[in-house]
Amino acid sequence: MSNPSFLYLSIKDQILFAKRLAILIKAGTPILTSLQLLNKQNRSRSIRNILKEVIADVENGSFLSVSLKKFRKIFGDFAVNIIEIGEVSGTLPENLNYLAEELKKKQALRRKVVGALIYPGIIILATLGITLLLTVYVFPRILPIFESVSFDLPWTTKALIFVSDTVNNHGIKILIGLAAASVVFWLSLRVEKVRLWWDRFLIAIPVLGTLLQCYHMANLCRTLGLLLKSEILIVRAATITANTSTNMAYRRELHRLSEGLTRGGKISTHFEKSRRLFPDILTQMVSVGEATGNLSQTLLFLSDMYEGEVDEQTKNLSTVLEPILMVFMGIIVGFVAISIITPIYEITQHLNP
Repeated sequence: MSNPSFLYLSIKDQILFAKRLAILIKAGTPILTSLQLLNKQNRSRSIRNILKEVIADVENGSFLSVSLKKFRKIFGDFAVNIIEIGEVSGTLPENLNYLAEELKKKQALRRKVVGALIYPGIIILATLGITLLLTVYVFPRILPIFESVSFDLPWTTKALIFVSDTVNNHGIKILIGLAAASVVFWLSLRVEKVRLWWDRFLIAIPVLGTLLQCYHMANLCRTLGLLLKSEILIVRAATITANTSTNMAYRRELHRLSEGLTRGGKISTHFEKSRRLFPDILTQMVSVGEATGNLSQTLLFLSDMYEGEVDEQTKNLSTVLEPILMVFMGIIVGFVAISIITPIYEITQHLNP
């Protein structure tokens, strides 16, 4: 049996798998033959390893969804349950197409968020790169001139001299330290309490936190709404939604929600207790959906609404962050420039009689 821990499928690969399998089954091809055809056509080693295992299970009389449960960490609970419902109801091709479309929406949503963060990242890296270039290569070349003067250097120049000497003398140690700190931080995120704190911190960041909250709300509402629409019991639907969440804070609250639902609680009541994670408009709309018996449709409406919010946030993010980043860049580069120009000006003043 293949070890799922060493296998990885991108969302694009999952979309293609669901779409192609749906086309083959809808054309009347038996599911086993469809899987064998997909296995022959695919060049990805990960997909071939998965399909090899699934084909063996199906040949032995196993359901597709039962076999895919072995790869739950790759496909996710949502996909496995949608396929299982399709097999039970005899609508597997339709459910596979449905799954492919939902994966496309999640992929598009993720790309919007990542795309919105690329520009600020480039600006920050460019600023640090320019500062490092001036500090490590330019400043040391003119430093002997400053050391030869008799007057007291400005504090900005002294600070830059200290930074320059530290970087030049201990640069390798600093890089090793930063690399070690990054590895320690990455490993610490595997600890549940640390990951929970970090995910809560991200949501609390101004501007970025709002974008991330809208992103998680869109995914939460769509997943839960689709599962309820597929007639999955609400407690199970909440658990599946929790397992599909990438944010530990939301995952924890949704598991608590599942436990509360088993005791007869309401979704809106639980959301109201966690206002920092769940906006008031979400709680109010869910409450209306529960009262009218239209919860699945309400959640799907909310998912569309939050996807629209993500669109707006990503469009406005550059506009909001651009002046902040320009100020940040101006302060850093300006500090270095002043540290170099001020003593040069002092030297020219002393040279003039």
